[in-house]
Amino acid sequence: MNALIACVGKLKESWQKEGCEEYLKRLSRYGKYEIGQVPDEPEPERPSDALSLQVMQKEGRALLRLVKPGDFLAALCVDGKALSSTDLAVEMRTWENSGRRVVFAIGGSLGLSPEVISRADARISFSRMTFPHGLMRVILLEQLYRAERINAGERYHK
Repeated sequence: MNALIACVGKLKESWQKEGCEEYLKRLSRYGKYEIGQVPDEPEPERPSDALSLQVMQKEGRALLRLVKPGDFLAALCVDGKALSSTDLAVEMRTWENSGRRVVFAIGGSLGLSPEVISRADARISFSRMTFPHGLMRVILLEQLYRAERINAGERYHK
C-alpha cells in the first residue's frame, strides 16, 4: 500500500518516536508508508470556541496541503466508523485496489477541522475515547501493520 500518515505536531516522547520507527520499518515490506507532520498551533489556556475553531482550521489547512487531489483521505475521528482489525484490513485492500494513495489524517489536541472531515472519503474511529495525537500515531501504525499481515495471510494475534 502507498500511504501517508498526516499528523499535527511532532512526537515529544522517545517511546512514541521509537514505536513509530519500529512500525514504519515493519510496514516497509508491504509498501511505502510515510509520515507528514504539520505544526501544532499554539492555543491559549482557555480558548473560546471561536479561537479553538481558528486553531483547528489553521491545522486543517496545513493537513490538507499534504493531500493530493486524487488521494483517498481517511480521517481519524471519534464519531467515525468503528472497525475491527480484520474490517480495517478489508477496507485497506479495497483502498489499495483503487490505485489511489491513502492518507490517514490525525488531528491535533482539538481534533480535525470541519474542512478535513468534509474532504474525507472515510471517517474511522479507533474508540469513543480521545487519545493524545502522539499515542494515536503509534496505535494507527500498529493497526496498519496488523492489517497488512492479515491481508498477506500471515499470523496475527487477535
